[in-house]
Amino acid sequence: MMILGLVLALHSPLADLGGGSSIPDEPPTSGETEQDTPIDEKALRQALAVAGLQFTGTELAQMLPVALDRLNEYAAMGERSIENSVAPAFIFRALETPWVPTVDSLAPQGALPDVKRPDDLRELLWAEIPLLASLIETRQVSCVEMTRLFLDRLREVDAMLHCVISYTEDRALSQAKALDEELAAGKYRGLLHGIPYGVKDLCAVRGTRTSWGATPYKDQVIEIDATVVKKLDEAGAVLVAKTTLGALAMGDVWYGGKTLSPWNREHGSSGSSAGSAAAVGAGALPFAIGSETLGSIVSPSTRCGNSSLRPTAGRVSRFGAMALSWTMDKLGPICRNLQDTAVVLDAIEGADGLDLDAVDRPFEVPGSMSIEGWKIGYSPAAFERAESHRSVLDELKELGAELVEVELPDYPVWPMMTILFAESAAAFDELTRSDRDDELVEQGPQAWPNSFRAARLIPAVEYIRAQRLRTMLMRETASALSEVDVYLAPAGDFKTLGVTNLTGHPSLVAPCGFQENQMPRAITFIGHPHDEARLVAVGSAWQRSTTYHLQRPELPVSDR
Repeated sequence: MMILGLVLALHSPLADLGGGSSIPDEPPTSGETEQDTPIDEKALRQALAVAGLQFTGTELAQMLPVALDRLNEYAAMGERSIENSVAPAFIFRALETPWVPTVDSLAPQGALPDVKRPDDLRELLWAEIPLLASLIETRQVSCVEMTRLFLDRLREVDAMLHCVISYTEDRALSQAKALDEELAAGKYRGLLHGIPYGVKDLCAVRGTRTSWGATPYKDQVIEIDATVVKKLDEAGAVLVAKTTLGALAMGDVWYGGKTLSPWNREHGSSGSSAGSAAAVGAGALPFAIGSETLGSIVSPSTRCGNSSLRPTAGRVSRFGAMALSWTMDKLGPICRNLQDTAVVLDAIEGADGLDLDAVDRPFEVPGSMSIEGWKIGYSPAAFERAESHRSVLDELKELGAELVEVELPDYPVWPMMTILFAESAAAFDELTRSDRDDELVEQGPQAWPNSFRAARLIPAVEYIRAQRLRTMLMRETASALSEVDVYLAPAGDFKTLGVTNLTGHPSLVAPCGFQENQMPRAITFIGHPHDEARLVAVGSAWQRSTTYHLQRPELPVSDR
């Protein structure tokens, strides 16, 4: 989850508590506990000021006994420990509305390419999944060879970019050997058979540490496999490493350091899918699994030059993944090209009965096809703010697409992130109460510890108000996009990022050029909920006509 800035200027008169003295820097000591502080009508008046409310003395007198009872009720609930994996008793669904597609069906995926084993296997470090799959299916390259190739490259890259939290080498080599034996027996699992990958270390993997990138959890072991890992195991993909993430899914700083962009190591890879994006961008993994709540796939993929997919909310089960915001978290693939995202999505999508938000919807990997006559929505204002991205509009017109001016609904998107702040504070309530949040590396005003504390002052009514506004936003966004096949926006456009993460729309992100500092810039394609096949068809058609995604960062490559 990427936080763009914590805008919580709390005008609080609480400093007047205790006869006008200021709030102490340290919590009260023994014999001077917070529970000993008298809660009276004056305290209620001051607390309500934080919520922007004023009541009469009579109203406050009526409220006081109820408020005191509530404190005891909160304490009773607090006696029950709740694991991060326990979701609240509500379900979020992306709004699915009927719309008329440009075409009735999509072209099926084509056959695997006819390729020969290179003399130097390191030539495969940048290969797309179908090419690697062809070499494995024809047994020109063994699964064990492929696994060792990327393990070696990953160690090489990790020394420069700090993108790996832990390796799963024993698991990987054992799995690769078994997959080679299956091939010898005539069993081929599909395009991901023997393909190495990494998973963001917020996903549990049996027998490994699952650190969430955070010091308080760096030795945590969760003895289950996340559903996304189970599904990739079944598809034959080989897990070689657990990749870095900013602590508790924010930014690119974790307890072991800062993950860097392969394009310019003076810059972080952004977050929070920092290691997944950096490793794929550096030619160290064919693909990796990331997660997004508010930009954590889109932002690091922009910094690292990846072609990635944030699926529709509910398309991929999050069981076994750290919860940050139950109604906004999503898992998705970070890849080399947009076509590969569909290959990975095909393996990981679908309900499992464990994540109650996850649903089953039809999906097939699309093939190469023309998008002539397809309608692409865009906001002229967004492209005026990002002139360097306008070339993508011209490239789509050259492919025969029709550009349609569309403006997303105007809603208070940042204030509505009250949803994210309230849910994240609830997810890590016990961390805050235990004071172990002091162990996190980042401790500034915009870091998680302060965000979690400040969120204790979010009224439940305002959280529900934000969710009701979200319902309205979902309806109006569906209406705004009803006449187009996909919607296009610069990857740095916060309005698009915020709106579509709240509504649950799927998004592709891909490189579309470079800045003066050699860092990539990127474009996003937004699709209709559960219409990822059409979204990938459009994105891939554009990407096949360009060479942005074929550029490589200048990182050392050893001769071994």
